[in-house]
Amino acid sequence: MDHLEKSNVQIRKGISLYFTLPIFSWALYDFANTIFSSNINTIFFPFYLQEVVGESEKLNQIASTFISYSNALASLFLVIFSPLFGVLIDRTGKKKKYIMIFTVITVLSTFLMGVLATNQSSYTIFGLPFALAAVILFFVMAKFFYHSSLIFYDAMISDLGVKEEIPLISGFGVAIGYFGTLVGLSVYLFIGDSGFHKAFIPSAILFLIFSLPLFFFIKDHPKEAKKDERESTFLSGYKDILLTFKEIQMYKPIFTFMVAYFFLNDAISTTIAIMAVYAKAIVGFTTGMFILLYLVSTISSILGSFLFGYITKVKGAYKAVKYVGYVLVVALVIASTAVNEMMFWIAGSMFGISLGAMWVTTRTFIVDLTPIEKRGQFFGLFAFSGKVSSIVGPFLYGTITYVFSDYGNMASRLALGSLLILTIIGLIIHSKIKEPSVIQ
Repeated sequence: MDHLEKSNVQIRKGISLYFTLPIFSWALYDFANTIFSSNINTIFFPFYLQEVVGESEKLNQIASTFISYSNALASLFLVIFSPLFGVLIDRTGKKKKYIMIFTVITVLSTFLMGVLATNQSSYTIFGLPFALAAVILFFVMAKFFYHSSLIFYDAMISDLGVKEEIPLISGFGVAIGYFGTLVGLSVYLFIGDSGFHKAFIPSAILFLIFSLPLFFFIKDHPKEAKKDERESTFLSGYKDILLTFKEIQMYKPIFTFMVAYFFLNDAISTTIAIMAVYAKAIVGFTTGMFILLYLVSTISSILGSFLFGYITKVKGAYKAVKYVGYVLVVALVIASTAVNEMMFWIAGSMFGISLGAMWVTTRTFIVDLTPIEKRGQFFGLFAFSGKVSSIVGPFLYGTITYVFSDYGNMASRLALGSLLILTIIGLIIHSKIKEPSVIQ
């Protein structure tokens, strides 16, 4: 926020930076929402669908299609609304208020997934059993509001420190977040290798509990809205967005990065969504083996987020984003050609590094590139870019697995290989951006 950027605040180092109450509370929200991301989005919802739908190689591909399309539908709603959320931040300065609202809705939706999954009704909706259709519907709602909260959460980082501290704060948040994965996965001990819907309610409760420090210990920094903004409707925010697009020449590096981010995020968000089913169906992992793999990749994410926090500080966010892309390319090559478990262990660890590092580097690069007065709007637009890609990637993956489902597991290999092409395109576009120090 500008009150921090303009003041001559002494830069904090080490423990004095990380364990101030606002920063630690902010980081704990990353801990909380990562429980949802890992337990629901990545592991137990895909396992639930595979348990309910998949009974053969072909049906496993159909389960992958359900997973991909439900993720794509949630992202479609995010595409519509995420730019408006960014404008809302710039107009009001309020972030915590909306984080709280969206978190509570996410928690309730996830809780209802667990309740409805046990429904034994014989009714069908669009040819699907009622319980399955209802769980998918509430998953779409939960994912939409979860990602909506992250727009406000990511923008909140500029309220917490001066520019020089942002890379380290960002890395700390991501690292603490992945410790949340370790806590979230503890519910597996009470579930075992079937009945994966039993993870939904505990995951919702854990998400809420660890969100509470942010609710209580971080203050919003509301600002006085201009007269025309007070009289404007929520949807009128599209006018502000269109004006920003018309000024594209003034913000060319930002828009170029938004396109690059589209392709990079496309690859990584789709990989996260299908990783569990891919590991079980293609490489032959049991549920327990995948949980162990996910723990290892989570540790890799923690190390990667801290490491890339310092790489970003030393080399700059521009170079750091490029390095993350290289790691992702190698991971996708290994995963799509994996013929044994060891290859996927290596790929899974590299996915973990690239996932943690992607959050650290891109969030910092956005702060580097954006003017203070439009920062919320650009965070919203980057969320827009990410969510458009989150439609395209899962839709592409799901379509490939559906079209080639008669070929069994080869369909998933082809689908994952398509993400490699998207990553390379993203790196090429990113290379067209001048580093911030030489941007005019």
